[in-house]
Formats: sequence, structure tokens, C-alpha cells
Amino acid sequence: MVRPPTARSAVPGVGRLGLLEPTASADLQALGWVDQDSVELLWSLSRAANPDLALRALGRLREALGDGWSELDQLLRDEKSLRGRLFGLIGASSAFADHLVAEPQSWKLLRASALPSRQQLIDDMLELVEATPETGPNAAALLFRAGMTGPSTVARLRRRYRDHLMLLAAVDLAATVENEPVLPYQTVGHQLSDLADAALTAALAVAVATVFPDEPCPVRIAVLAMGKCGARELNYVSDVDVVFVAEPANVQGSRLASEMMRIGSVAYFDVDAALRPEGKRGELVRTLDSHIAYYQRWAKTWEFQALLKARPMTGDIELGEQYQAALLPMVWTASERDDFVVDLQAMRRRVEEMVPPELRERELKLGRGSLRDVEFAVQLLQLVHGRADETLRVTGTVDALTALAVGGYVGRDDAANLTASYEFLRLLEHRLQLQRLKRTHTLPPASDEEALRWLARAAHMRPDGRHDALGVLNAEIKRNAHRVRRLHAKLFYRPLLESVARFDKDALRLSPDAAVRQLAALGYQSPRNALGHLTALTGGASRKGRIQALLLPTLLEWLGETPDPDAGLLAYRRVAEALDEQTWFLRELRDEGAVAQRLMITLGSSAYLSELLVKAPEVIRMFADGPNGPLLVAADPDDVARGILSSSARYSDPKRAVAASRSLRRHELARIASADILGMLDVREVCRALSSVWAAVLNAALQSAITASEAETGEPAPATFAVIGMGRLGGHELSYGSDADVLFVCDPKDGVDETKAVRWANGIAESVTKLLGAPSTDPPLQVDAGLRPEGRNGPLVRTLAAYDAYYAQWAQPWEVQALLRAHQVAGDDDLGVRFLHLIDKVRYPEGGVSSAAVREIRRIKARIDSERLPRGADPATHTKLGRGGLADVEWTVQLIQLQHAHDTPTLHNTSTLDTLEAIGAAELLSEEDVELLRESWLIATKARNALVLVRNKATDQLPGPGPQLSAVAHAAGWKNDDAGEFLDHYLRVTRRGRAVVERVFGA
Repeated sequence: MVRPPTARSAVPGVGRLGLLEPTASADLQALGWVDQDSVELLWSLSRAANPDLALRALGRLREALGDGWSELDQLLRDEKSLRGRLFGLIGASSAFADHLVAEPQSWKLLRASALPSRQQLIDDMLELVEATPETGPNAAALLFRAGMTGPSTVARLRRRYRDHLMLLAAVDLAATVENEPVLPYQTVGHQLSDLADAALTAALAVAVATVFPDEPCPVRIAVLAMGKCGARELNYVSDVDVVFVAEPANVQGSRLASEMMRIGSVAYFDVDAALRPEGKRGELVRTLDSHIAYYQRWAKTWEFQALLKARPMTGDIELGEQYQAALLPMVWTASERDDFVVDLQAMRRRVEEMVPPELRERELKLGRGSLRDVEFAVQLLQLVHGRADETLRVTGTVDALTALAVGGYVGRDDAANLTASYEFLRLLEHRLQLQRLKRTHTLPPASDEEALRWLARAAHMRPDGRHDALGVLNAEIKRNAHRVRRLHAKLFYRPLLESVARFDKDALRLSPDAAVRQLAALGYQSPRNALGHLTALTGGASRKGRIQALLLPTLLEWLGETPDPDAGLLAYRRVAEALDEQTWFLRELRDEGAVAQRLMITLGSSAYLSELLVKAPEVIRMFADGPNGPLLVAADPDDVARGILSSSARYSDPKRAVAASRSLRRHELARIASADILGMLDVREVCRALSSVWAAVLNAALQSAITASEAETGEPAPATFAVIGMGRLGGHELSYGSDADVLFVCDPKDGVDETKAVRWANGIAESVTKLLGAPSTDPPLQVDAGLRPEGRNGPLVRTLAAYDAYYAQWAQPWEVQALLRAHQVAGDDDLGVRFLHLIDKVRYPEGGVSSAAVREIRRIKARIDSERLPRGADPATHTKLGRGGLADVEWTVQLIQLQHAHDTPTLHNTSTLDTLEAIGAAELLSEEDVELLRESWLIATKARNALVLVRNKATDQLPGPGPQLSAVAHAAGWKNDDAGEFLDHYLRVTRRGRAVVERVFGA
């Protein structure tokens, strides 16, 4: 809501104020807020989370105050701070609105100049029950005898506690209405915890007077806060976890603890002692020695984790401090337990599994990307590193993150991001609980926009120019949940990696079995193999081994975030061994963080790249950043092509020449694929680069074959020779698994017999095909001339004149269609261009193709759809022949070219995407249809490339849900870890593309 420029602006209507109730005008009239002097009040009211709720509460409060309303009315006009607190409170909390109406004079508490301190809260609560310090044998204990007991005392405690809670909530919510400072999250948590301490101190005082009405308290009893209260990060509505230590631990001590819990639970909040030894089955109170014995012998890992947050809160503070001093040292050795990691992981899984699947995305406390993810990751790091670093022995989550960052256990950016997300999620949790003062951690469903809009306003969400407050809230929820889950996975395992890799005798070491378990926790499917790789990499006392030991914790962390860390670690070992004598390798990894991280990402993401980088490790140097950006994308395709040609030209032997060009191709494929995996090249750039490399290798093989022929015969070549790229090669849209579709054309030189020229050209074509198709461990180089006239039954090479005669008389519709993508790629450029001019009249015929040809093309496409799809393939996810796949889009584009290229010169183009743009510019299809076909082609090409990168073999079928689909989604550049979303996106895009194909191609 926009605030008016001055207080003297016109009185706004109820609609502008965000008031939706039919009675709003009458309610404002009853308050007397309809004149120009009430403008500031009205605009402040409009900024409440729910202005209608606030207005109704004001009406009820006016009736409850009677004549006292005029005082409040005047102060609201005069005091912006009071106005912000009251409107913020009653606009966000129906429970506190009810409390104000029930206790109408309590509004005066909202004028407090500052929040009370812990001691002030304790004094106020004890004064309420007329408590005095206990005397006698327990004089040193912080126990009190209350002068008041019974139900009326509990009611007084409840009201006083609610008053203090109300003041804090009002100060916390004031920033939603007026430009008041936002109360920091930690301040809220500390204040709530201090109030809980004061409340239970009063409850303990009443319990002492109730259980021992006529005698001094014979029991020393300490109450320790656990969980959120122990960490001083309590919620507005939460149970308070406690543990009791008593001397002696007798029936009287149990009665005292039970009575305190009963009073506290009735008056304030649930008091829960389930974190005591043996849980709810165990004794309510134990002596200090009994606690020590239990934790030494029986305690489980999660119980030591719970002790991280133990804090003496009331009762015999000295005894509570003795409890801490005795048990906390056990906490810092818990990470040595055999099942430490397994127990923690199992507990986290159990917590998450408790949440119904339909609520996991809405559950702030226990779901994915929730508060528990942050707390578990932080507590694990504390437990692992706190043994040696006492600065980590803090109770609060935010304080612990700060200490971990200062100590270098967590990156400063990661700590800052995790803290911000944690505080954001806690803010939402607080606002949800304040609405009705109910214990809840679940976001409203997406369908309840009213509830979500209220939450957005209560949580200080403001429109950002693109979204309203609700849109901002939804975006922030998704962003923070994803960030928490990602950082949780990263931080949860990092200390384990460090322990595996270090071999310094003074460092903390894990047993081999523990290391195997922890590597399994990192996501390694074969942890014993992984441990073997680590041992091999760090073994011995060499300098290389020491550098590897320093590097591996970070390298393994990055590998752990990839789809296949096992394969990535094996590939890293192979690369490291291949470069054992190269001093630059480890130096680059040590000194260039970008190189190391990019290398781990590629090795853990792509089997295709893992093989290439072992054979072309020099590409790793290109992972660095140059003055103009990453070196991986700095290469010019023309320079690359010239380099391949000049390298092969040094050799007279065709096999050696092709071997040289293969070597450079291997280097280029590794560079292109690395840049692709790392998101440095888009799919069009990848396809163009691959096409350029293929054309250069073809050219190198052709030139070496011609040179060898001339050397062998001692005569110059009898004909010029050109290679025409067809299909995706001709369109400069090759993918990693594509063959090279070509036509071979020759033209006899003057005075040379045509038969001799063709025979020679056939030999050259066969030589090129054989040289490139020779067995190799590199990605294959298959040359396919199946699109030549008459298909595989026709001659391998024809003269220019023979092509002209054939196409003029015998060209079939499918051959005409194939020529649409013909482009000169290798050999004699002049001959290639002459061939293209020759076929222009065939592929772009005057008047367009006949209706009979169109019917034939549709018939062939239908037959391909029904016959060519592999047995068992899913047509919805086959990237080439499936619904909305590459063939669908390309055949549709080519049909439009055949029908319209004769009168639309911009359609004379071999690239599918470029032709689509020309189709849109010529308005042959709507912009929407063009975009749908374009998106379908791009997603299918991305997926097809990703399949090769992941599986290291040509395939067109997307896998079903599972690890391999996750790897494909990652390689295709999908931005989150949900492979199911990637698959849904693929199906949605291709389904829309298919709808256009059916309407346009089948018309």
C-alpha cells in the first residue's frame, strides 16, 4: 500500500486501505476514524498483515475499554511506536487480539521503552507469586518459597506470561506497520528463552510451596533447559525440554519435578522431560552420579547430540553447572563412536520420514530444506571439530555457524547463506505460530492464497517490481529451501572427508572401517574402492602425496556434489597417475581453485569426459580463467580448423596424418564437452563447435588421402573432389553421438577421362571412410554416405554432371528433402559451391513442391514413426524419434521450406533453428508456434547430448527416474537436484511441440 505524501491528504476509501469486510466503513465510523485527522491512522492500519482482522479487534477493544478508549485513541494518533506495535500485533495475531479484549488495560504495556532483561523477567514473575528466597540447609540453591499456590496463582502466572509474550510480539511485528527497526532473530529467541527461564522459576517456586508447605525444601534440584530453550533460540509457541538433576533423587524430588512440570504446562507451555536418560521410561529425576553412569555406558549418539544445547535454567544453578562440567566432555568425544555417522544419518532420515509426503514441501521444521537440515549439519560439524576446538562449544545454531566460519570449517559465504536461510525459515515459523498462538511449523497450502498473503505481509515481504508480496514469499521459500538442502548436503559430510585424507600423525584419524562408512555417507556406492583410491593418491612420503592430502578434502567435497562421485574419483586417480611426471598438474589444482573445482565437476558428471581427459589431460590447463574469461571458450573455430589441417599436413602417411588430426579432435572434444558440462556454452554453440571439428577432420583425412594418392601414382589428382555435409553436419548442428552424413562429388579435370576420374574419386572416398572409421578408443568417426542418390545401392561418388542428371530426372521426395541441409564442408570449395548452386533448383523448386510430394513426405514420416522407433522405447522420451523430438521438429521445418522456400529466400538455410527464425519472420507460423518448436528442438538436443556425456555412448532414450536420470539432468544444465522436475519439463515442452507438429505437418 502506498503511503500518502502528507497527513493532510484525502481520506482514503476502504478499498485503498485493503479492507474487504462489508462492515468496514461502519466500523471506521464507530471508531471515529473517518475525518482528515485520521489519515495517518488509516494508512498505518492498511499496512497491518490483515487490516480487516486489526479493524475488528479495534472495535472489540473500544467496547471493552468504554470511556478508556479516548486515551488510547489519542495516543495512537500521537505515538507512532504504539501505533506500529498495536496494529502490527492485532493484524497478525487473533490470539493476542483476544488477549487484549480480555485484559483491555494491557495495551498500556505496549508503551514500554525497552524489553525487560532476564533478571527483570524473573523478578517480575516471582513478585507475582510473592516468592522469597528459601532458607535453611538449601540456602545456596536458587529455590524460592511462594506465598501463593493453587489454581488462582496458576491463572495469574498465565496472564503475566501472556503479557510479556504480547509485548515481545508487538515489538517484533511493529516493523510491518511503521518504519520501526526489525527485531533481530537472535534477540527474539533470547528474549523468549529468558521469559521461559523466568516462567519456570516461578513455577518451581510454587511447586516448592505446594510439595513442602510447612518445611524447608529438603532436595537440591537443578533444571536444565535442552533443545531450543537450552540454545536460547526458543519459538513463540514451543514445548520446553528439560532435564532434572536432584540430590537426593528420591520420591520427594520426583514430586517436586512433576509439580513444576504440571504448573508450567498449565500456565505457559508444554514442559517435556523426554530427553532424560531412557526417555519417558526413565526416572524423572536422577542424581548427578546416575546421569554420569548412564552417559558413560548406555547413551546413544543422538543423546550426546542433544546435550550440545544443555543449559542450567533455574533451580540449583550450581548443581546444574556441575552436571554440565561432568557431561560435556563426553559430548566432544562422541564422534569417535563406531556408529556416529550412521546414527546421525538414520536419525535425520527418521525425522524426515515422519512428515507425510504431501507436507514435506510445506514443513518448515522437519521437511526437505528445513530447519532440521541446518541444525543437523551444524551440530555434526560441532561434534566432529569441537573436540579439538573449544570455540565451537556454543549452544545456538547461529552462534555455532559463526564460530565454524571463523575457524575455517565452513566457508564464510556458506555460513552467511545458511544463517540467512535459517533466520528466514524461523521468521516464517514465528509468524505462523503468532496467528493463533498454536504450535505449528506447516505452511498453508498453495491453494490458500489468502493465508499465504497474510503470511507474506506479516513476514515483511514487499512487492519487488515483478511480484506482489505473495509472489515474493513463494520465490523466497523455494530459494531458501533449495539453498538449505544444498548446503546441508555439503556441510553434513565435509569433516568426514578431511579425516579420510589426512595422514599427519598429530591429526585426528579414523579407522579404515569408519572411513568406509563415512565415504558411504558421502554418496560413494563403493566406499572400499574409494578408500583404495585415496590411499593410492596420498600414500608414501613424497611431496606429491602430501599435496594430494592437502587437496583431497576439498576435491572430494566437490566430487560429492556430482552425480557419480565413484566414477569421478576413479577418473581423478587415472588422470593424476597419467600426469605423475607433470609438475604443473598439482600446482594448477593447488593454486587455481577454479581449475580444481571445474575438474571435479566434469569427472563426476561425465563418463565421456573422464575417458577423454585421461587421454588429453593438457585440456585441464584450459579450465583456468584467462584475461577475457574461461580459456575453455576462448578458442576460435576457424583457428581450430586450421590447426587440425596444418597438423595433419606434416605427415605424408595418411594413417599418421589422421592420427594427428584425431589427437587434436580429442583435445577439442574434451574442451567443448568440458565447457558444455560447466555451462559455459549453450547448446547451439556446442553443436556448431562439434560440426566445425568434424568438418576439419574430414578435410584433413581428405587432403592426406589425395596427397598419398598423388605420391603413389606420381601424377596430380585427375579430378577435383568435394565433401558435402548432409543432415546435422550440413546444418552445423551435430551432437556428440552423431555420424557424419555426406555426399562425395568429383569433377574431372580438363582432358581427363570421366571413368578414370570417378574410379580415382571412389578410391579417395573409400580411403577417407576407412581411415576415419578405423577402430579407436576415441569417440567414433563414422562417415555415412547413405543419403546419396539411390541410397546405399547407388555409386559412392558421382560427378557434378551425374548429380545434375539424376536429380533432374529421378529425384525422390525424400532425396529432395535431404538436400535442404546440404552444405560444403570439405575438399574443393569451388566445386562444393557449384554443387550447391546446382541443387538449389531441386530443393527450392519454382512454385514449391507438388501436393503429391507432400503426401509422400507425410507417408514416409508416418512409417518412420511406426517402424523406426526401437523395440521397447518410450515414444514420450525418445529424443530423436519420440513425440516432439528432433525428427518431429526437423521434418516440420523442412516441409515448410519445401512449400515456401521458392518465394521466401530467407528459408534457404541448412540450420533448423535459423530456418525457424526465418519462418517466424516471414509469418509462416505464429511466434508462439515457432517458440514451441524451438524449445522442443533445444530440449531434445540438450538431452541427447547429455545422454552421450553421461553414458559415453550414442543413445537417444532418456532413462526412467533414478541416478542415471539425475546425471542426465545435471549434464543437460538442469539447475536443481530434482531430476523428476527435469523429466516433467522435458515432457511438457515436447508435448507442446508435438501439438504444433501434428497441426502443421499433418495439415
